[in-house]
Amino acid sequence: SGVMLLLVAFIGMIVTLYSRRYLDGDAGQARFFRWLGYTLASVLALTISGNLLFFAAAWIATSFCLHRLLVFYPERHGAQLAARKKYVASRLGDVALIAALLLILGRFGTLEFGAIFAATAALSGSDDPGIAIHLAAVLLAFAAIVKSAQFPLHGWLPEVMETPTPVSALLHAGIINAGGFLIVRMADLVALSAQALDLLLVVGAVTAIFGAAVMLTQTSVKVALAWSTVAQMGFMILQCGLGAFAAAMLHIVAHAMYKAHAFLSAGSVITERKPGAQPPLPLRMLIPALAVAVLMVLVAGGSILQGVLKMGQEIEVRPGIITKDNEGRVKCIPIYSRIVSLFAEQNELQYAVPGGLIGVGLTVDPTLTRADRLVGQVLGEVGALPDVYSELEVNFFLLRRLLGVRSKEGEKAGKVTKLSKGEVLMLNIGSMCTGARVLAVKHDLAKLQLTSPVCTKEGEKVALSRRVEKHWRLIGWGQIQKGLKMDLPPRGA
Repeated sequence: SGVMLLLVAFIGMIVTLYSRRYLDGDAGQARFFRWLGYTLASVLALTISGNLLFFAAAWIATSFCLHRLLVFYPERHGAQLAARKKYVASRLGDVALIAALLLILGRFGTLEFGAIFAATAALSGSDDPGIAIHLAAVLLAFAAIVKSAQFPLHGWLPEVMETPTPVSALLHAGIINAGGFLIVRMADLVALSAQALDLLLVVGAVTAIFGAAVMLTQTSVKVALAWSTVAQMGFMILQCGLGAFAAAMLHIVAHAMYKAHAFLSAGSVITERKPGAQPPLPLRMLIPALAVAVLMVLVAGGSILQGVLKMGQEIEVRPGIITKDNEGRVKCIPIYSRIVSLFAEQNELQYAVPGGLIGVGLTVDPTLTRADRLVGQVLGEVGALPDVYSELEVNFFLLRRLLGVRSKEGEKAGKVTKLSKGEVLMLNIGSMCTGARVLAVKHDLAKLQLTSPVCTKEGEKVALSRRVEKHWRLIGWGQIQKGLKMDLPPRGA
């Protein structure tokens, strides 16, 4: 919220200063600045809202105020028609957001962001958060898709170019990002629904490729910039679908900065351009550009613990794809692939040995990496990896007092209580982090049921954490004694 507040305030200031000279002497100058002020106030309220109701009110107010700017010139019939298209699409997004708001209120009993995030954090280890959460997440995703002009509801954005240039700059550099900001703001809830992430992923990918292709065929500078915005918003929604919410936020900031400059300087570019229509890119250049745009290669990053990796080597990733059968039993399907590239920083390698961070290029479906699902998984030679466990027996040692917990002056930090049956812990095993429910405790031996299977081995060290005052705090460590091994299907099964 702080980043978006500063971003919108800065762009709003630049657009306002630019508008003073752009509309100097225009009969509707006072009316323009009145609605520009209302629009900026609505967007700023959107960024600082502390609950979902205030957020929705600012969301809707932004759309209505922007509409008045889009129809600033009533004699331009093309602008009027495009504004009506945008108005209808925006109402669909508003209905979706309000429906999601009601579902969230019914599920959690509150619309405060802090309470919602605390409740979703408690559901993060659950296998099924419930139909209300899935439906609310899908509705939020739909509202973001409409707000950010995603396919197939993108048509109005390239058509509103007859509005004043400052309005185009504010729209393309600020307001159009509201959809992505909604997803990033509600990331904790949206990440609970694979269906919502899939929707964002597919729509974002299609829009990015489609928008980029159409942009390459445009001869008008402002229309080409509009299609560029469609494509860039597609990439941003795609990042949200992959669970890369931090990258999506960075994309929003970077795109807003350069697109504001591009629109505000478009007049100078058109003036300096040679007279006559500029031909679009020829097909022989367009097709390779599209091929590069859709080419996606998964790169796995990590450190080698033992052994050697070589170019062209067949490898296996465990636990791999984690699913459930009809009876609710967890199943793991290892991922098999071939190494197509090895590199350390800027250096391409033919083989890699233990030590340092290594990037490994694989030929697998990139969608498997969405929401960091492969983070912490183990990669190695086929058949040489450790077993996958769903339950562990750990010989543990607890700290006497909590670390990193503030205490009043003169008081000691809180004591670490004994493990109790049924409580939920967080386990760190190597680079893997997973939840675990305590099934039984006897002296210094605990039996733990894992929320997600892990690839590990007996004798491996583990760190134990407990949720204290809404934060996970280290309470001890241990060593794996034995566990319940999962049966993995053979390759090709």
